[in-house]
Amino acid sequence: MSQLSSETFFSTLPVFVEFEGVADASNYRALPADWALATADIVDSTGAIEAGRYKAVNMAGASVISAILNALGKHDLPFVFGGDGALVAVPPSGVEKARAALSAVQKWVTEELQLTLRAALVPVGDVNTAGLEVRVARFQVNPNISYAMFAGGGSSWAEARMKEGLFAVPPAPEGARPDLTGLSCRWNPIQSRHGDIVSIIAVPTGSGNNEAFQALISDVVALAAAEERDGHPVAAEGPQIGLSVAGLSAETKTAPKGKRLQHRLFILGQYLLLVCLYRLGLTLGNFDPRRYRREVARNSDFRKFDDGLKMTIDVDPERLRLIEARLEEAAKAGVCRYGLHRQDSALMTCIVPTPLSHDHMHFIDGAAGGYAVAASRLKKQGSAAPPVAVTP
Repeated sequence: MSQLSSETFFSTLPVFVEFEGVADASNYRALPADWALATADIVDSTGAIEAGRYKAVNMAGASVISAILNALGKHDLPFVFGGDGALVAVPPSGVEKARAALSAVQKWVTEELQLTLRAALVPVGDVNTAGLEVRVARFQVNPNISYAMFAGGGSSWAEARMKEGLFAVPPAPEGARPDLTGLSCRWNPIQSRHGDIVSIIAVPTGSGNNEAFQALISDVVALAAAEERDGHPVAAEGPQIGLSVAGLSAETKTAPKGKRLQHRLFILGQYLLLVCLYRLGLTLGNFDPRRYRREVARNSDFRKFDDGLKMTIDVDPERLRLIEARLEEAAKAGVCRYGLHRQDSALMTCIVPTPLSHDHMHFIDGAAGGYAVAASRLKKQGSAAPPVAVTP
């Protein structure tokens, strides 16, 4: 593969537009061996969540994506938000910039959010040497936004090595700060409209049951798709306008200490302007608040594939019963392990370089632990199996 095609790998991937395509192996391509996986997560995120620090945990996870995208000056990289962490695939030209961003974001999370973020930078070549692949697909949510799906076992292998302390990226010196331009979390929790906000993680138990796991994924996606808007937690018209106090506090901390009051006033000013424009039915230049709310809903990342299915969906009790029964059936058959966590609302954390563009990104997780609690319940089903090269 040429340097040019390696550097532009994700932007030139063919897209699929129906989420059911995550179960189609033909949508995935192997990530070039000269790329690297920047991966990070919060140590003892479960404890932080039990202390009620859901917003800070999500902010820390999204900050990894924001810091690396800003450091490389690119927003078309493959990444996945995991609630209490994230993974970003970086091309060879961006490896050292990604390393510096990981170092800085660790220090920021420690000093400003009082959480511990561990991080690693894992060469894809090492993943391949271990007998696994990082296979990537490009799910186009709408013409403005595409999200990466990961398969092949490589991203799980990289996360496991990080937790062992391998390929570690140390924190930057005291006072170092990443560029977190665009990172925000201003929306209030999004209440369920149908019954429960449910965070689900389902992963395969071995490499010998690919077809059965593919069938499981297809079935669960189809069950969720029968709900309004495929179980999307955000209504089609967008989230209700509101300013989260916890979100305001967390976002204020993305600014240098000497400029935080100014940044806080700027956030409040933007919010008041949005409310006024919305209530009066006005626009400001190219900014239309009603269109922006609809775009927030359309651009939201509420389901993904990362060596397993991850979804945070809004479903009624009967549909949830059917989904859980299908997962339990697969677990008893040795096809998967799964974790599921119910809550009454969802949280949204955002990367918005400018509200005037249409490519703003919004990550959804459960508001009472979400993916982190679902992952802890998955682990209780049995000791974690080694990553397997299961491709949908």
